[in-house]
Amino acid sequence: MTALPDVSSAPEPIVSGEPVEVADGVFVIPDRRVPLVPNVGIVVGEHAALIVDTGLGPRNGEYVLGQAKRLANDRRLYLTTTHFHPEHGFGAQAFKGAATIIYNRAQRDELHRKGAAYLAMFSGLSPSFATQLKDVELTEPDVTYDGPRAQIDLGGRTVTLHHRGPAHTSSDQTVLVDGRVLFTGDLAETRMFPIAPYFPPHDTDVDITGWIRVLDELVALDPAIVVPGHGEVADAQLLVEIRDYLKHIRAQARQLPPDQAVAAIEQDARTRWSTWENPEWIAFAVHAAYHSTKASDQG
Repeated sequence: MTALPDVSSAPEPIVSGEPVEVADGVFVIPDRRVPLVPNVGIVVGEHAALIVDTGLGPRNGEYVLGQAKRLANDRRLYLTTTHFHPEHGFGAQAFKGAATIIYNRAQRDELHRKGAAYLAMFSGLSPSFATQLKDVELTEPDVTYDGPRAQIDLGGRTVTLHHRGPAHTSSDQTVLVDGRVLFTGDLAETRMFPIAPYFPPHDTDVDITGWIRVLDELVALDPAIVVPGHGEVADAQLLVEIRDYLKHIRAQARQLPPDQAVAAIEQDARTRWSTWENPEWIAFAVHAAYHSTKASDQG
């Protein structure tokens, strides 16, 4: 198994700073390019507000809830998460009783299957991560939806939740605000190699072929603003760049035998995308591409 990236000396994974309005009524608390800090969304309508992702652990969740309450005043609050990974959803317990928590059913089921293992894995990455994850309670949604999508009317602002997996995870969810602002979760990151969580034998659900298909669908939406899971807010060109990278990885994996592929593809990708950070994730993507190709051939 490829070694996990070394983040032991990373800064504290703390959500902080003021929400930035990226579109009318749509705010983002930026990740500041700090590992395991996501871009957090707060969407405010006339009578309700939706929070997108929580940060790592209950203390970050409490901070996000405080910012949401400040922006929403006395509006009703909803919370959703783009996927179950700890920095995106393991602060949800702070919202119990304060917001209606909504997951797609596959996301709830994936949390059941994998949540405890991911809690242990992320806690072991560094002492600061363990501190933030102390006392985490894996949190059930108040509402789950079946099928591909659900809509929330916030009052003059419509949000569409769309179950997109399997791709980055089995249960990725995008959040589209008024057809213009798209929250992708970790389906996209800005100036970073995308995170491919291929961790056999514990988790091999990342699907490179499915991920490419999802990005094709998102490109077709042509959103004006794209809020990635990590990195700066961008536009639809970001989706094209991530899709093209994954297509390149998949094509190269099909052409090279496994014993040669990882080193050769990694070196090539570092050159082609020389301005991107976190190249440690290239090898994971190559292994995931082999897994996806093999599964496709067997299917």
